Amino acid sequence: MQKQQAMTIAQVLIEAMPYIRRFQNKTIVIKYGGNAMVDEELKRGFARDIVLLKLVGLNPVIVHGGGPQIGELLKRIGKESHFYQGMRVTDNETMDIVEMVLGAQVNKEIVTSLNQQGGKAVGLTGKDGALIKAKKLQFKQDIEALQSSEIIDIGHVGEVKEINTEVVDMLLHGDFIPVIAPIGLGEDGLSYNINADLVAGKIAEALDAEKLILLTDIKGLLDKEGHLLTGLNARQIDTLIMDGTIYGGMLPKIHCALEAVQMGVSSAHIIDGRAEHAVLLELFTDSGIGTLIHAGKL
Repeated sequence: MQKQQAMTIAQVLIEAMPYIRRFQNKTIVIKYGGNAMVDEELKRGFARDIVLLKLVGLNPVIVHGGGPQIGELLKRIGKESHFYQGMRVTDNETMDIVEMVLGAQVNKEIVTSLNQQGGKAVGLTGKDGALIKAKKLQFKQDIEALQSSEIIDIGHVGEVKEINTEVVDMLLHGDFIPVIAPIGLGEDGLSYNINADLVAGKIAEALDAEKLILLTDIKGLLDKEGHLLTGLNARQIDTLIMDGTIYGGMLPKIHCALEAVQMGVSSAHIIDGRAEHAVLLELFTDSGIGTLIHAGKL
C-alpha cells in the first residue's frame, strides 16, 4: 500500500514538472473569494498551496473580496444592505465599514494565514503606493416616459481608472506575496469599493501576468446539460451569451476574464474554490478542473 501511494505521488510530481518549468518566474493573479475564504480547512489549504507556488518559482498575487463579511458587520451594527445591479450601495458610513473589513480584518487574516504556512505575505489596499486609481462608477437608467436618462448614484462604488504596479513589482522582486484589497483612491481624494474580479483582471493586465484565476463557488462555466465548458475563445463566448448559456452573475466574471486575455494575459481560469487544492489542480495537471479562457481567433 505504501509503495502504491509512493508511486501515485511520483506520478503527480512527474505530471506537474513541465508546468512548474513553464511557469517559472511567471506572475499568477488569483482572485480569492467565495466559500474558499470562509471554510477553515479550505482557507488553510489555500494558504499552503499559494506558498507552494512561491516555493517552486511562481509569483502569486492575491486579490480578495469580502462581501459576506461586510454584510455581516453591517447587520451587526443595525445597518441594512442595499444593492443596485449587484453592487452594494455604499454611503460614507458603509465605506468606513468596507475599509475596516477589507483593508484590516480580511486582508490581515489572509496575510497571517500565508505567513503561518511559511510564506512572506504583505497586505495592501489599492490606496497603498497609489496602486489603484479609481473613478466613481455611475449607472444610467432610461426613463421611457420622458425619453431621457437619469444618473443613478450608489455612493463610493468605483471602477479602475489606472493600475500603478510599482509597489507590487517591488514586493515580487523581494520574494513577497502581495495580498490586495480592492479599494481604490479617486482623484477627488475619496475611497472607492471596487468589484474584486474587476480589480484582479486589471492587475493581471498591468502586470502582464501569465494567468488570471478567479475562484468561485461553482465548477466553472457549464453548458445547458450541466457539463463543464473549457478552452473557450471570444467567438465561442459570444455564442454562449447569445443562446443564454452564460447569464446572470456569471456574465461579469466571463467579461472580466475575456478582457484580461484580450489585453495580453495568456489565459484566464474560472475554477471551483470549494475543491481542495483547486489552484494546484488547475495549474499543474493536464486536465485542470475549471473553465479556461484564451484569446484565440476572433
